[in-house]
Amino acid sequence: MRVVIAEDSVLLREGVARLLEDEGHEVVAKAGDGEELLAEVERHVPDIAVVDVRMPPTHTDEGLKAALAIRERWPDVGVLVLSQYVEERYATELMTSDARGVGYLLKDRVARVEEFMDALTRVADGGPPLILSWSNRSSSAVAVWIRSPV
Repeated sequence: MRVVIAEDSVLLREGVARLLEDEGHEVVAKAGDGEELLAEVERHVPDIAVVDVRMPPTHTDEGLKAALAIRERWPDVGVLVLSQYVEERYATELMTSDARGVGYLLKDRVARVEEFMDALTRVADGGPPLILSWSNRSSSAVAVWIRSPV
């Protein structure tokens, strides 16, 4: 699968790229901010974009805005958002229209590489949206696939 990664932390960006390449995926571009992400998606039209929410210059919602633009301009490109924080507003906004091929994961709650790879594949394949729920008995996140609104 062809992937564009958008993450402002170079160590995390390069680490995710290495994981993807080790699993046989082609990382066609890496971006450090939202504008660069949009330019790379336009240039490569990947199967999926892996996007951080908070990116330069303000570190607020640049990644989310870019993710929403990707869904509008290239609806066949999957978008997997990785966030350091639970941003319910962002997840809701991203999943309000045609939410197939969209996912939202917390960086520090992905317990196994296999979970990340499974989410990546499901989102890239246009599967139903991936959201997160939390168990009262555990601090770890559980990926939940829901049906898209018809």
